[in-house]
Amino acid sequence: MNVYKGERQRQFPTTIGTTTFVKLYILHLLTEKHYYGNELKDEISKRVDYKWSPSPGMIYPLLRELESSSYIEGWWEEPTKRSIRRYKITDSGIKYYNNIVLKHKSSFNDSLTIIKNVLKDIYGEK
Repeated sequence: MNVYKGERQRQFPTTIGTTTFVKLYILHLLTEKHYYGNELKDEISKRVDYKWSPSPGMIYPLLRELESSSYIEGWWEEPTKRSIRRYKITDSGIKYYNNIVLKHKSSFNDSLTIIKNVLKDIYGEK
């Protein structure tokens, strides 16, 4: 678990925030195929067994941020209508994705350990 200079940990269970989680998942999905915003939201929800879903108010600002950082590239399906904007990951986006995947793996493992132990201790699950 990450400990910073003896400071108390105020965030539970790890230091991964929702925004970081969604950004990581967006980049992951874009390594598989091209998506548009609502499609990304729906796919994340599906992959977490519909237990949670990011809001459009989180997805779209992250897509703009990732695009302005050149980690993803967007285009309009029908440029004259500007209704559906599809996205793909760029080469620099793949490098960035690979870095943050490595950076956050231990935090996800810490979260899993905490949750497994709570389920075992409090709820008697094995």
